Amino acid sequence: MAPVARRAADQLGVLLAQALPAGLYLVATPIGNLGDITLRALATLARANVLCCEDTRHSATLLAHFAISRPLRPYHEHNAQRERPRMLAELAAGKSVALISDAGTPLVSDPGYKLVREALAAGHRVVSLPGPSAALAALTSAGLATDTFLFAGFLPARASARRTRLAELKDVQATLVFFEAPSRLAESLADIGQVLGARDAAVARELTKLYEEVRRGTPAELAGWAAEARPRGEMVVLLGPPLPQTVTDEAIAAKLTTMLSVMSLSEAAKATADDLGIAKARAYDIGVALKRRATGSSGAETA
Repeated sequence: MAPVARRAADQLGVLLAQALPAGLYLVATPIGNLGDITLRALATLARANVLCCEDTRHSATLLAHFAISRPLRPYHEHNAQRERPRMLAELAAGKSVALISDAGTPLVSDPGYKLVREALAAGHRVVSLPGPSAALAALTSAGLATDTFLFAGFLPARASARRTRLAELKDVQATLVFFEAPSRLAESLADIGQVLGARDAAVARELTKLYEEVRRGTPAELAGWAAEARPRGEMVVLLGPPLPQTVTDEAIAAKLTTMLSVMSLSEAAKATADDLGIAKARAYDIGVALKRRATGSSGAETA
């Protein structure tokens, strides 16, 4: 056995030998490549008193791959109202309950937040085991800004509702991250281009899997690709922040003209700069020129 394998096996053995305290465990699972499972995730799934998942057939395949033989219970949006009280009662009885989704990190576009909220309200321990996330994997490989981002889940399926939602996000100064179904990808990208304009964008599909691909371009370019290629698989759509808009001297002058009728030059310059996102000094200089033309004097404020 290679040294790295021995070290990993030793660490897993230490985790398996420890008792798992009572509480709700949110366990991230692979989004495609089973090698992305963490040692903590394996140890938790092997030791938890109760294992709950979205689809028992899907999760049974994951457990079988790692030789974990445990009963699974479904917990999804259709049975959550019935199952949640049962899970809370098990937590109250001092049991450890592990929750996994079909793929990735639980609660990200998956059911579970009501369970977490009620578990916390009841004073139970809630532990998140970090791991795979399609949204973060796409974000970090897309080449778009990562300092500020907004995960917006799935866009509405109906075109009118989708455009309304996009209009609400138009001015968000962050990279936008969406999940999308392959069948709606081309239409959604076309709507994104129409509503949000020509920004930097990317589509990441089949992340961590054999046919992983990240396409980059404008929304319109990507919409054309999606309509022609009809790509399949799990999709993440990413859209860069709004591009900086060039503010003309004429636009600044128009804003100042209105404000100078009710406030001083200094106050008008500051208000204009704040409204248009420009330097106050630039607004002030244009204001001086406006006052000079209006009065025939230097136009600068005196102390």
